[in-house]
Amino acid sequence: MSTTLIGQIDKIFFEDEGFFIAALKSGEKISGTYYESDVSHLKGSAITLRGVWEEHKKYGKTFKFDYLKVNQNQLFFFLNKIIKGFTKKLSAELIEQFGAEELVNILDNDIERLLEFKGIKEKRLKKIQASWKAFRSMRELGEFLSPYDVSPVLLTTIATAMKDVDEPCSKIKNNPYVLTSINSIGFKRADELALKMGVEKENEGRISFAMDYVLLNYCEQQGNSCVAKELLFSGLNELLGFSGKNHLYEAALVERVAEQSIVIMKNDRVSPARLYDAEKFLYDTFKARAKLDSGGFVKDLDAFLAEHDLQLGEQQKEAVQIINKGASLLFLVGYAGTGKSTTSKTILDVLNTRYEKQEIMTCALSGIASQRIADTTGYESATIQSLLVKHENRDNFPYSVMLIDEASMINSSLFARLLAKVNKNAILIIVGDDAQLPPIGAGNVLSDALTLEIGPIVKLTKIYRQSEEQAITLIANEIRVGNIPEYKKTYEDFEFIDVSIENYYSLKNQLSADELKDLREDNSTAIVSEILHKVVESIDKARYRLKNKEIKEYLNYFQVITPMKGGILGSNNLNKVLQEYFNPNPKKFVKKGGLEFRLMDKVVHTKNENMTSWSGDGFKLGEDSSERRIFNGMSGLLFKIEEDDESVFVFYPNEDLVVVYEYEELKSHLMLSYALTIHKVQGMEYDIVVIPMSFTHYIMHNTKLIYTAITRAKHKCILIGESGAFESACKKFEITRRDTVLLEL
Repeated sequence: MSTTLIGQIDKIFFEDEGFFIAALKSGEKISGTYYESDVSHLKGSAITLRGVWEEHKKYGKTFKFDYLKVNQNQLFFFLNKIIKGFTKKLSAELIEQFGAEELVNILDNDIERLLEFKGIKEKRLKKIQASWKAFRSMRELGEFLSPYDVSPVLLTTIATAMKDVDEPCSKIKNNPYVLTSINSIGFKRADELALKMGVEKENEGRISFAMDYVLLNYCEQQGNSCVAKELLFSGLNELLGFSGKNHLYEAALVERVAEQSIVIMKNDRVSPARLYDAEKFLYDTFKARAKLDSGGFVKDLDAFLAEHDLQLGEQQKEAVQIINKGASLLFLVGYAGTGKSTTSKTILDVLNTRYEKQEIMTCALSGIASQRIADTTGYESATIQSLLVKHENRDNFPYSVMLIDEASMINSSLFARLLAKVNKNAILIIVGDDAQLPPIGAGNVLSDALTLEIGPIVKLTKIYRQSEEQAITLIANEIRVGNIPEYKKTYEDFEFIDVSIENYYSLKNQLSADELKDLREDNSTAIVSEILHKVVESIDKARYRLKNKEIKEYLNYFQVITPMKGGILGSNNLNKVLQEYFNPNPKKFVKKGGLEFRLMDKVVHTKNENMTSWSGDGFKLGEDSSERRIFNGMSGLLFKIEEDDESVFVFYPNEDLVVVYEYEELKSHLMLSYALTIHKVQGMEYDIVVIPMSFTHYIMHNTKLIYTAITRAKHKCILIGESGAFESACKKFEITRRDTVLLEL
């Protein structure tokens, strides 16, 4: 039986995403969920609660409420505590002058009238307006969704994502599955809500959205660009809890094929139309380009190489010769230390005998890889994204030669967008390393092109070492072919610090599961302390770079790389630990959901999204901002916190951009980057790389992952952990073959 409790909040013991446990001034404990603002705003407020008494295992007798109302003038509370831009004085004056009802009407429909008040200027008004709009839609959504048991976390996610949508409640009511387009929601949570709202289990729309979800999961999440029909149908059965409903799926599929959003290929394979179109285009383009003849360049290649003092090995020379003789397409695959850069530079020098320097363009996915090609070849370079943005109004790029580096990282959609812009008769050189991890997203273009031998291919396998003491490339290449390298010897650039559990295998049979778990945790903690020894050795040199405003050098100096996010050795925990070393006493910080973002923190952007930004110089000179696409994996420095505006500024040196983030966006758009997962660092390069090795990450370990991690190190690679885990990873080949349209074609 629900009862009412009135009191004033004194202490808040616990709070997570809106759920909190607190004590009233009278000593009673309360628990429940409040989503209209930060829970901290309730401290000291008089409130009325409705709910039931129950026994809490830690806090004893507790009043669990399902309704909370602030007793003081509610509008005053909201304006003063929640809406940005109001002070106590201003809130009181406005309510006194207009009365609560009229003021709400003004805020909703005629906000310009507030400019008559002292202290409210255009900038502040904009802030008030945005904050009020967000608050209103939050309350409306809260009222609309509360009968359906929507958690505050979900509510906040929906409200944030739909803040610019007109009438979000009626949109959700008409079709709850619109929520699937919100990043962290997915089909399952939207479906749960839809069923509570009365959608029938066999509703056509439900089946259709489920099909999209399963397809998207197989493709974007797992990297395939097509899927066997029976696999799609069994995925639907699992998701919807059906069996024997294939006729419903067939009907939905016929509909999608008719509207041209899905393509059915031979062998009953199903592909989302945009991925099918992208890979079909790539297939046709490679085929056509492989037939073109440029007429050749240098008559006597040996004389040309001697004259330019270019020394090449046999495989390297073969690659140059193919282009020199007239091929317009070349796949150049080179493993770590095999001289891809030297070969690329030589090919471009040969092409430079006919084409001007400004007709030659090199590009890569990451800013750092693009910078590296520019440094090693001496030709202009850009990121793929910046090229696409720069030339978005033209049909073609104005270049006669395009060299694409780090091609193993580029997924089908982006590869197709890029090649669609390359001139029909341009010479195309595609450079990559197929021993690295496959791209994030659907497709595996470089690997497929090699399998299909769709154009001339040269593989560089001979390793060129600077000296006997340097072993990174040697060790990486041993791992690439599944061998255990001589990793315990002493090298200049590679070190393995053994932190293993003694007699692990015999203990495994004697200990209980809990004892074993404790043993593993102790070992992980020991690995963390070894990592911290390495941090202490490097921290002064890192800080020196930061002090001298060498931001790029600071960010790329020392990097911990780990296979997973969770656990003691996962990037989430390591970031918190490392932050205390690299940035212990910040002048300012922002707390967001258990995370602290500090002034001068190393951060990484985690979404592909258009953001308000400036060029580095533009920001210094106070120029107007513009919208630019900011990409997942970009690495930057948080250099400014504006407490009044509730925003932080991050400088991305590889792209020369400054981006502004609202406090609200921090958790969803940024992560600390003292430790990163291996997938996040593809295409990057750091002076010193430290990698924990543990059986707790065993599920993730394979040759491609370890090869990719080790080859991120420029001067020193340090592995810390269990030698058994490392050795088993060296032998574990990545067997997941991606299902792709290219291979089907």
